[in-house]
Amino acid sequence: MHRLGFQRDLQEAAALERRRQRELQRQNRIFNVRLRTIGVDKDALDSQVEDKKIQEAAEKARNEELANESKQNDKIMCMLEERQKNEIRNINKALSEFWKNFQTPETRREFDLSDPQALKKDRPARLSDNDPRCTVSGLQKFMGEDLNYDQRMKFQKEQFREWSLQQQRDWKNALADQKFADYLYDKNRIEVDRNTMEQQRKEEEKRRAVCAATKDFNRTQASEMAERKKLEKRQKNKDDMDEISNLLQGDLLSENPEQAVSSFGRHRVIPDRWKGMSPDQLMAIRYSQQQQVLEKQRLNEKERRQDAEWDRQRIQAARAQLLLERQQEQQRRECRRALDYINAELSQEQKSKNIYLKEEEYANVPTDQYFAQFNTTSR
Repeated sequence: MHRLGFQRDLQEAAALERRRQRELQRQNRIFNVRLRTIGVDKDALDSQVEDKKIQEAAEKARNEELANESKQNDKIMCMLEERQKNEIRNINKALSEFWKNFQTPETRREFDLSDPQALKKDRPARLSDNDPRCTVSGLQKFMGEDLNYDQRMKFQKEQFREWSLQQQRDWKNALADQKFADYLYDKNRIEVDRNTMEQQRKEEEKRRAVCAATKDFNRTQASEMAERKKLEKRQKNKDDMDEISNLLQGDLLSENPEQAVSSFGRHRVIPDRWKGMSPDQLMAIRYSQQQQVLEKQRLNEKERRQDAEWDRQRIQAARAQLLLERQQEQQRRECRRALDYINAELSQEQKSKNIYLKEEEYANVPTDQYFAQFNTTSR
């Protein structure tokens, strides 16, 4: 018992010491002019400032990284622009070389309009008497002038002599060619006629042999065809008789219901062999239909009774809800009247209390001793 009392005393002393420490901490916070003037949690603000600095440092590092990357991109762009300029310069140089080597001014279509050597390359004003440029208005040729008459006559005579000799040579060559061509034609025609007669004789002999072989083959084929037709006719008559016998004695014409049963089960039928349902099956179907009609009527009657019961319950619930709303409205009116009465009493008491405080409690003026008792504790 003594030990339990001692432990309780230690616990109370420890609790008292904890309260005393909390009170001292509270007084340090409350009586600290800086904290009281700021009116906020300085540690939280310091933490926010530190976070802000860390964020600014991270943003600065990111901006520096972006700036370095931008500088690297600028260098790459400068290198690419310089390469592009060099490529354009090389292309222009190659183009100039091509123009210089392959597209000189002399190759242009309109070069003759600005050729500095045009007068040197131009023809003289008059080449001969029959120059087409020597018109009447050109004053290059006058009536009776014939400057190259001797040369012209000499040239014409020489030309006539050459023409005559050439015509004689051509005529002799043509006669020799005609004779040789006639000789070759006659010789070729005799050879062709001889070959044609020999070919016709050989073809006639082949034709006779083919006709004889064809006649023999056709005669053999005709006899075989006649025998085959007899056998086919005899077999066809036999097949027709067997088919008629099978149809007359088979399940199709006899309308055997077992023929329509499917190999997948007796509950399934083959449509092209089914001759309809039996009377027992029809009676079973009609009985099942009547049972379904009765079941449908029973379900409809049951559903009608359920709907009537739901309607009755819904009407009763609506009536009960209406009575409850009326009762709640009456209770609200009574509560409102009681609340108004209580508010009137409280208002009267408040007025009386204000008069008492104004005339009795707050009649004395506070002294310095009254203000000196503040800020002595944290509570």
